[in-house]
Amino acid sequence: MKNKFFIYGASGHGKVIADILEKREEKIIAFVDDDKSKWNTKYFGYKIIGGLDKLIELYKNGDKVILAIGENKTRKLIAEKLNEKNISFGIAIHPSAQIGRNVFIGEGTVIMANVAVNSDTFIGMHCILNTSSSIDHDNNIRNYVHISPGANLGGIVNVGELTWIGSGASIKNGINIGRNNIIGAGSVVIKDIKDNCIFVGNPAKLLKKNKN
Repeated sequence: MKNKFFIYGASGHGKVIADILEKREEKIIAFVDDDKSKWNTKYFGYKIIGGLDKLIELYKNGDKVILAIGENKTRKLIAEKLNEKNISFGIAIHPSAQIGRNVFIGEGTVIMANVAVNSDTFIGMHCILNTSSSIDHDNNIRNYVHISPGANLGGIVNVGELTWIGSGASIKNGINIGRNNIIGAGSVVIKDIKDNCIFVGNPAKLLKKNKN
């Protein structure tokens, strides 16, 4: 039996999620967005019903929600609000994604086209694995992580909650990346990174501290 989804966020990211759900022949109920100017219009062929309160009003047991919010901290904030209302989240995995054996994928996570996730990897809740990113074996990706298009993570990499890995970045095998970090596009990470940092370059070096 197919799921029924609300997509929270009438954005470009929301279009990609809608495309994934369509390709998987899931039912999209509507978009939800906090921008009142968008309410009662259509986006990507689906009605925008309203904001958070309207979603809570119309949600029924068995429905699923996907958060189409690219910014990690905002995605976490909305997820926590919906958790308080016992809203259930779905998972969206593009049919072209390659998912290995013994991979765990947390609720709310989105996996885009041509992503590869290799065996014995843990993917937390509300993560974004964007187009053509590659996650090798035995990775540990915590909640609310965004891995951008074309990023490559070697084996046995740990990535802390709320970290954003930029497009085309490469992470060496066995690296530990802490919480709430930003890894710049195209950066090459060859040493561990603590919490709340912005790293850029090849090899990646500390640019400045990131706001907690």
